[in-house]
Amino acid sequence: MLAKVEELLKEVTAFNSTVAEEVEQFRIRLLGSKKGEITALLKEFRNVPVEQKKEFGQKINTLKKLAQEKIEELKLGTENNSTSNHDLDLSMPAAPFEVGGRHPLSVVRNEIISIFNRIGFAVSEGPEIEDDWHNFTALNFPEEHPARDMQDTFFIDPKIALRTHTSSVQVRVMENSTPPIRTISPGRVFRNEAISARAHCIFHQVEGLYIDKDVSFADLKQTLLYFAKEMFGEQTKIRLRPSYFPFTEPSAEVDVSCQLCSGKGCNVCKHTGFLEIMGCGMVDPNVLENAGIDSTIYSGFAFGMGIERITMLKYQVNDLRHFFENDLRFLKQFKTAY
Repeated sequence: MLAKVEELLKEVTAFNSTVAEEVEQFRIRLLGSKKGEITALLKEFRNVPVEQKKEFGQKINTLKKLAQEKIEELKLGTENNSTSNHDLDLSMPAAPFEVGGRHPLSVVRNEIISIFNRIGFAVSEGPEIEDDWHNFTALNFPEEHPARDMQDTFFIDPKIALRTHTSSVQVRVMENSTPPIRTISPGRVFRNEAISARAHCIFHQVEGLYIDKDVSFADLKQTLLYFAKEMFGEQTKIRLRPSYFPFTEPSAEVDVSCQLCSGKGCNVCKHTGFLEIMGCGMVDPNVLENAGIDSTIYSGFAFGMGIERITMLKYQVNDLRHFFENDLRFLKQFKTAY
């Protein structure tokens, strides 16, 4: 019987196969519960002479363990082989990854920045949580101005609020720079307003500032005309209407010719042929002085536009809320806009 065990040890050591059926047949022949050869030897253990029981027991246990380990190893190999050869077709192309696109507000923001970069405007940024000086006082807002009221501004405490415009960034630039200054300040702003198709409590602005000697309103008009033509097309016209802002004097609202009717008049532009896009004006001397710039030497202009407003005009979107709802049906329309 010891000879039989030795024979089976050599057979188990030498056996090798990558075919699952052959491995299973080998397992049944050796370890099958009824007719397995190792199983039969274990059953014959009681008939082994007493003086051979110890040696026989050690060898039969070694044989059984070796056979089990060898079969498990071969099974694992056949499973991996089966997976690689049958379940996977390595010649098939991989599943395509769906290419995303930038948010329409990011597309327009980057385009606005690019347009002004081409005429020498740098980009400046500042904090979204702002103090009273930079958000209001330095910009010539009197204490009783309605913008300081809780209905318009998200106050954190009486002297700290979420910025209501990126003009606060311009104040910081003027305080820390020496003219000439030519910068735009894109960013997110907050106002305590009811959310509707035309308004939101969160929106995005790009504000521009140019300060140098002998800067005139004509420089402002030519800069804005260049921007409008680059953004909306060469045929675009602009119109400036007198307005009021605390930090500019004189001030104006800027309209562009309606893109839907080419300025002929339609329901969108209320048959005027123009749509409002931004406010602008010459920087008030008080603002220059508040920032430490001599208003007798330097002058400048400023302008500010809502990115949502420009995007709505450019892509003919009729509800501002679409930009904040993350509806894939809406966003997928801009996948090719990089």
